[in-house]
Amino acid sequence: MSFELREHTADVAVAARGETLGELYAAVADGLAAAMCDEVPEHGGETFEVTVHAESREALLFDYLDELVYRRDVEAVLPVDNEASVEPDTEWDLSGSFRGVPLADVTAREVKAVTYSDMAVERDGEEWTAYVVFDV
Repeated sequence: MSFELREHTADVAVAARGETLGELYAAVADGLAAAMCDEVPEHGGETFEVTVHAESREALLFDYLDELVYRRDVEAVLPVDNEASVEPDTEWDLSGSFRGVPLADVTAREVKAVTYSDMAVERDGEEWTAYVVFDV
C-alpha cells in the first residue's frame, strides 16, 4: 500500500496503490492526511471507527474521504493511520478506523473537499490504483 502527492493546478491530488480495495482506500486516506500535514506525531490521539455505504467503488471512495474531512471538522482531529476493509456486494460497504491526532497538536493545511474531478479507481494487474483530486 502506497501513495504519492501530485500537483493538480490549484489543487492537490493523490495517486495510490493497494493489493485490495481496502488497502487502496486507506492509502488514499493517508495521502489526504499528508496533503493536510507534513509531520504527524507517531503517538497520541484516539481511535475512531468509520463506516460508509455507497452505490459504486468510486462513490464509496468519495464518500469515505468526505467522511474523513467531515470528522476532521467535527472532531477537530487529523485522521491518520487509516485502515479500511471494503465489501463489494450489490452495494458497496466500507468499515475502517483511523487515529485522530488533535488538530491542536499539528500544523495542518485545510483541504476543503474531495472532488470527482479526474477520479479513477481501477484494477491494474494484481493491484488496485486510484487517483483523487482534493480542493485546497
